[in-house]
Amino acid sequence: LFLSENFEQSPLRRTFKSKVLAHYPDNVEWNPFDQDAVGMLCMPKGLSFRTQTDIREPQFHSFIITREDGSRTYGFALTFFEEVTSKQICSAMQTLYHMHNAEQYDILHTPPTPRSPEDTRSTPQQLHAAPCLSRLQRFNSYDISRDTLYVSKCICLITPMAFAQACRRVLEQLHQAVTSPQPPPLPLESYVYNVLYEVPLPPAGRSLKFLGVYGPVVCQRPSTAELPLFDFPLQEVFELLGVENVLQLFTCALLEIQILLYSQHYQRLMTVAESITALMFPFQWQHVYVPILPASLLHFLDAPVPYLMGLHSNGQDDRTKLELPQEANLCFVDIDNHFIELPEDLPQFPNKLEFIQEISEVLLAFGVSSEANPQCSEGLGKLRGFRSGDMASDKRNGNLAGSPLNSYLLRENQTIARLQALVKRTGVSLEKLDVKEDTSTNKDSKVQCDEEEMKMHQLNIRVREVFANRFTQMFSDYEVFVIQSSQDKESWFSNRDQMQNFDKASFLSDQPEPYLPFLSRFLETQMFASFIDSKILCHDDEDKEHTLRVFDSRVDKIRMLNVRTPTLRTSMYQKCTNIDEAEKAIEMRLCKIDHTALHPHLLDMKIGQGRYEPGFFPRLQSDVLSSGPTSNKWAKRSAPAQWRRKDRQKQHAEHLYLDNDQREKYIQEARNLGTTLRQPKLSNLSPSVIAQTNWKFVEGLLKECRNKTKRMLVEKMGREAVELGHGEVSITGVEENTLIASLCDLLERIWSHGLQVKQGKSALWSHLLHYQESKEKRDATPAGLGPPGIIHDTERRKSDAGCAMPPLKVSLIQDMRHIQNISEIKTDVGKARAWVRLSMEKKLLSRHLKHLMSEHELTKKLYKRYAFLRCDDEKEQFLYHLLSFNAVDYFCFTNVFTTIMIPYHVVIIPSKKLGGSMFTANPWVCVSGELAETGVLQVPKNTLEITFECQNLGKLTTVQMGHDNSGLYAKWLVECVMVRNGITGHTYKFPCGRWLGKGVDDGSLERILVGELVTSMENEDRMCRTPPTQQSPGMMRRFVTISPNSKPKLNTGQIQEGVGEAINGIVKHFHKPEKERGSLTLLLCGEYGLVWALEQVFQHGFKSPRLFKNVFIWDFLEKAQVYFESAEQSQVTQDENWQMRVRHFCHFMRAINSTPRNIGKDGKFQMLVCLGARDHLLHHWIALLAECPITAQMYEDMALLKDHSLVNSLIRVLQTLQEFNITLEASLVKGIGI
Repeated sequence: LFLSENFEQSPLRRTFKSKVLAHYPDNVEWNPFDQDAVGMLCMPKGLSFRTQTDIREPQFHSFIITREDGSRTYGFALTFFEEVTSKQICSAMQTLYHMHNAEQYDILHTPPTPRSPEDTRSTPQQLHAAPCLSRLQRFNSYDISRDTLYVSKCICLITPMAFAQACRRVLEQLHQAVTSPQPPPLPLESYVYNVLYEVPLPPAGRSLKFLGVYGPVVCQRPSTAELPLFDFPLQEVFELLGVENVLQLFTCALLEIQILLYSQHYQRLMTVAESITALMFPFQWQHVYVPILPASLLHFLDAPVPYLMGLHSNGQDDRTKLELPQEANLCFVDIDNHFIELPEDLPQFPNKLEFIQEISEVLLAFGVSSEANPQCSEGLGKLRGFRSGDMASDKRNGNLAGSPLNSYLLRENQTIARLQALVKRTGVSLEKLDVKEDTSTNKDSKVQCDEEEMKMHQLNIRVREVFANRFTQMFSDYEVFVIQSSQDKESWFSNRDQMQNFDKASFLSDQPEPYLPFLSRFLETQMFASFIDSKILCHDDEDKEHTLRVFDSRVDKIRMLNVRTPTLRTSMYQKCTNIDEAEKAIEMRLCKIDHTALHPHLLDMKIGQGRYEPGFFPRLQSDVLSSGPTSNKWAKRSAPAQWRRKDRQKQHAEHLYLDNDQREKYIQEARNLGTTLRQPKLSNLSPSVIAQTNWKFVEGLLKECRNKTKRMLVEKMGREAVELGHGEVSITGVEENTLIASLCDLLERIWSHGLQVKQGKSALWSHLLHYQESKEKRDATPAGLGPPGIIHDTERRKSDAGCAMPPLKVSLIQDMRHIQNISEIKTDVGKARAWVRLSMEKKLLSRHLKHLMSEHELTKKLYKRYAFLRCDDEKEQFLYHLLSFNAVDYFCFTNVFTTIMIPYHVVIIPSKKLGGSMFTANPWVCVSGELAETGVLQVPKNTLEITFECQNLGKLTTVQMGHDNSGLYAKWLVECVMVRNGITGHTYKFPCGRWLGKGVDDGSLERILVGELVTSMENEDRMCRTPPTQQSPGMMRRFVTISPNSKPKLNTGQIQEGVGEAINGIVKHFHKPEKERGSLTLLLCGEYGLVWALEQVFQHGFKSPRLFKNVFIWDFLEKAQVYFESAEQSQVTQDENWQMRVRHFCHFMRAINSTPRNIGKDGKFQMLVCLGARDHLLHHWIALLAECPITAQMYEDMALLKDHSLVNSLIRVLQTLQEFNITLEASLVKGIGI
């Protein structure tokens, strides 16, 4: 006997090492026996002992063994207790108790120190404080003279397919045969032999009956057109967790989040795991899958890969005692307490409310409540303390009578409250549904299996159809977006990593907005990629693997029904329509059994064999069970073994129908794809094997990091290339968020690999806090003193804004403080994610993490030797991959934290040429961004800079600036305004280059400036310089090489081209997905925007009197307005259209002229163009003005406005703006009430 568990447990509560006593037959060619795995999974906690006072009910559980190639074998185990007959073992147990009691006695009789740790730990089962005396009695619970000792034993069936109910029956009947007073009619060997060799797998779509020891056992298998075999009770999952929780868990599984199930019942772990993965049809879980994690494999919980694992609880420790290595992206499911912890930012499953409603209706029809056990109605506080022991007595496990949709979860949760209203509206009520149930049971009186099982099959298929229908609806036209490879399979395999197999952007652009957060993440998963891969590899129907064939046929059906609107997207909820036929197929099979297997019979055994002692499960005669029937008499019947082998091979091959080498290669590929698909080997767990596993994890993490950074860069670069005029746009805001979230998840997994010391749920944030602490300790020493504001030379970043605005100091700690000051972010996981986003936006992620890891002492203290963060080469490569993000501009912090307060710094730079020092007026500015604007801020005229804090403005777009015209010298030539965001360090430049003052330039006292982001060209740390995101330089840059004063003479061709490019920019803007559009203000009023282009049109051939000051376009427009108004009054007969246009034009001119703002003539022209563009009137006005006599007076003959064909083409170009809904920024039209 080996002791394994902690010695503070009393000896009967400890577990001991178990081993396999016998297995029959010795070898099966397609399924080699894995002794270690079977031993571990039959008794995951090892052997246990009981006495006659303990509960000794037999316990059934199932388990799964997943091989390296992904193929699975199922095991079904029945564990029961048998009396210990060996005196030796009994006296050993007695000795253990003497030792244990002596220890406990010492503990109890030492004077009680205040809550000594031993005191609490020694009695983990203590549920209510008991006086010392009774505690001693409980420890003293084995007396060899008085008590009978029992030990656990287990019988187990291993099968290629999961016929859980049939296997359970077989095992229970075998056990009953041993324990019942009457011996069974035949020796046990006959029944075991029958199951092993004479009961075939039922063919697809058929049912089969065979005889157990005491009664018939029925199993049935779906046909190739139905959902795959699933034989676990879904009802139990919904009763344990409730619909809402099941759906959240389902969402986590689809997004490949790490999932840890927790329960003291092995069967519950298995049922929940198998149910969740079965409901994913047609997708398959691609990662580590261990529904029951044996105690000896607990180190697997720090596997830095997605996993679905089940952890056995001893029923005494609650969740708080569990120390889990990674919780940042973990879904923790406490099954027995009906409770689930979700990762942050989990997107909603599409149409979640209607989906919950549809599932609830199915459950109600079977009298199953749509939420978990009613004892949770007192609130979550009590729910956590609630023990599943209290529930054992409640056999139906929380089936509520009356109206099940009306308990705690409903009242607490808005989602479900809305659902409740929905239920009332649809008028679903228990009474009605129950009636239906009754009639259906009378009808099928001749069902061959018992009613409970029938009900289980009916409920299962109904719920599964509802789930499957969600995917057939969501992906009904997925085939259109599959990118078929032109290469042969060979080269396809070798380039698999580099290729996109699905046109995600187009698919997402078709989807209703609310689906996007979920779908954009789902399309990035391994399960989706594998599903599409199998689609690409199977061209014709014969090739297709079962799930794909079933799914495609369903999708085809939906497409047939939707012929009228082929790809019209709607978020209308389509309920499942084929439930009844699916249910009928199963009922048919169970009412009319298709095959009956050969009955058990006497075997050719020697006299005396096959007898055994009642009450003990014996070793069977292995010679009789070692091989199947060979003699002629059974030849016809031996086909089943053949079938079974074929079926097994087919299941192996179900991956792909390729020849073996290719399949091997594919499996190899699949294993290396994205994440290394590793199943834990359930065998030899020597330190070297563990080290090797960890090494594989490190390699896998690095590979995943490479793939993620590459994917993100391709998306970003793709987009920048588009803005520079190449290719098509592909990334959407949702998608960018998805990619960044998955990068954060990867960082959390890297940081929790091999972790020893952790505070809170985020491993990355925990490390950062340790770093901050050590740094602050060091800085507190006098050596660190010095003026804080000084930027050391090494830290200085060069910037083209010159000395006007020195760049921010680079400091990891400072960035952490920014995050810590944001009160909206409450959790560690949230802080870590925000810090990553901020570092990405500042292009400092790689640099910060390098600083973090360079504290070697700290890393050594926090991490085990095998951890990723202590593998130097991998660490270097990892940082190098992250460095590549510096090549592109992210706004992933600014765009996400829209409500936080941010300090801004504004500097106004006057022209150096003309002494601004004489300027006497008081300047003001108003800064606007995509999210908000500041309102008017006074700027002190001596310093010309201010710092202020306000809610995040988003990307900055315009600055309105002006002055109050006071004092003697109120004329001011401003070169530009600079604004910097104090958290992200982004600096914007707003060029001006014009005067502000009455009687100078165009007499403007205020101007609207349009800005662009200044890219800081750092020489260090910059791998490649991409130009800032802006319009392609286009033709205009080449013509216009000027300072504002010398107005260039552009010819008509160049002017037309300028208008064309400006309009083109606006058209492109509207063709981008909404979240991706840049600043429309820039396209209208910025450099070479629409206002500039139309200025060129009106200045071409404009007569300007030489002697006087400039004449402005606005002067011409005012004269035209006067002419039109007099023409209207003098009733010159013109058509309706003309009068309408004139009325509009004059109305806008009057409104702009009467504005209270001190805007100069060019500012007014800008307003007119913007309003005309917004109201789609520009082309009408150009037509009006071209015909107007004033034009003839004020323009030369060669002017563009006098050339009919040029004016017509200009009108045509301006008409293209009609289809767009242009919204102007408030700063452009302030003070105008149109």
